[in-house]
Amino acid sequence: MSEESRLQFITIEGPIGVGKTSLAKRLAESLGYELLLEQADENPFLDRFYRDPVGAALPTQLFFLFQRVRQIQDLRQSDLFSPVRVTDFLLEKDRLFAELTLGPDEFRLYEQVYEQVAVDAPTPDLVVYLQAPVDVLAERIRRRGLTYEQNIQPDYLRRLNEAYMQFFHRYQAAPLLIVNAASIDPIHREADYEQLLERILNAGSGREYFNPAPFIPA
Repeated sequence: MSEESRLQFITIEGPIGVGKTSLAKRLAESLGYELLLEQADENPFLDRFYRDPVGAALPTQLFFLFQRVRQIQDLRQSDLFSPVRVTDFLLEKDRLFAELTLGPDEFRLYEQVYEQVAVDAPTPDLVVYLQAPVDVLAERIRRRGLTYEQNIQPDYLRRLNEAYMQFFHRYQAAPLLIVNAASIDPIHREADYEQLLERILNAGSGREYFNPAPFIPA
């Protein structure tokens, strides 16, 4: 069995700005995999949330929950469970954002809704968790220039990054490759991508770490 056929379902995860969607797109293109992406730009509450986190947190989170559940339901109904695929989200991380952004009463309401609508999501053959410090995330967010992201507060980004680290510290549902993405650019530097691709295709069945040497221009 080839490494590609062994990895029927790969999920790329990480905080805002770390590059998970770009990597998922490139990986799917390289391997000829189906691609399923989170559609953040479809959330009509997201811009308001970054400007007013307290007032807009609940509708923002519920929209994402319904969106992710619908995407998984569509997968089940469209017979896409046979082809190999790449995604840039785990359904379980929806709760991570809810715990981070909602007050106690709102979170109890969210949990009730989650219990009613959540579906059994397929378990990835491999989860690739991209890590980077907050200053790196902030710079990448600034560079990509999405209007609704420019209102993200540094404290929110710091708390989100910490929540991701805690989540994946406990994560045991699937094989996990933790990648130090602070000093690599697998989208624009071919050597970085090839090195990361090799590690993904040869990842084992447990928890592994990939800490590549920083790129030094000639």
